[in-house]
Amino acid sequence: MSSKQPKTLQDAITYFADPKNAFDFAVEMRWPDGVFCPSCGSKDYSFLSTRLMWKCKACKKHYSVRVGTIFEDSPIVLSKWLMAVWMLVNCKDGVSSYELHRAIGVTQKTAWFMLHRIRAAIKAKSFDKKLAGIVETDETFIGGLLGNMHQSRREQVKRDAIEQRRKKARRGHVGKHIRTGDGPLVGKTIVQAVLERDGEVRAQIIDRLIDGPMFEFIKANVEKGASLMSDQRAAGTYGPYFVHEFRGTYVSVEPYHLSAYVDEQCFRFNRRKQTDGERFTRAMSMLKGCRLTYDKLIRAEQA
Repeated sequence: MSSKQPKTLQDAITYFADPKNAFDFAVEMRWPDGVFCPSCGSKDYSFLSTRLMWKCKACKKHYSVRVGTIFEDSPIVLSKWLMAVWMLVNCKDGVSSYELHRAIGVTQKTAWFMLHRIRAAIKAKSFDKKLAGIVETDETFIGGLLGNMHQSRREQVKRDAIEQRRKKARRGHVGKHIRTGDGPLVGKTIVQAVLERDGEVRAQIIDRLIDGPMFEFIKANVEKGASLMSDQRAAGTYGPYFVHEFRGTYVSVEPYHLSAYVDEQCFRFNRRKQTDGERFTRAMSMLKGCRLTYDKLIRAEQA
């Protein structure tokens, strides 16, 4: 890894402003062991410097550094993509699409899609080991208090909760991401977290506080033999950190997208001891092999 690579936000802005630096860095992250054809795996190629592309001499196909990454088919220049990754993984409370669109000069809709692409990549590669030792488990609730809402908003939340219950009844089972619809929890979404003492955290969205799905999540993320704590103090290190983000940066997140924001926060929390440069490099190494199309992203809203 080059010693010239940025360690601070100011370094990153200056360094990646040069298109060659941005390209070379992306190549290093895409192919740490040397460039090869994504189609056939051949390392026999010619480089087309005017187009910043390679031509495979085996299968004759052309490919770029974007192929097979979240950058594929994106017209956004690499320097802006790299700054988006830096901001998302290093801003403690996250970065909103409005803030990103002002910072790098893209539309808010484009910034929103870019951030979701990055979240999809770090989710796919982040949580690949089980927690061990002393593991704490707890739940928290995301969503505003009905008493603090404008009357029209409060009535809409109640109507939404009723509609969700109707949909659940028609399907005969609980929907994947729904607002809790009973008593003081109307309009809230439940997040379950398991935290390894002085270690990493895992979190998920759950429909209701019932044992089955909660135990299955613990079983999937905690090593057999670990000491499990489950009381009011459990996961206390993570809970306030998580809730703070949804009272500040992300103040209007729909339940069907909430899991992506939860995984983003887990990524930052799990790498809280790393420097900004190390966290950025780790995130960049995850961006290959993961694609998220706009149609797939908005399909969740229409489900």
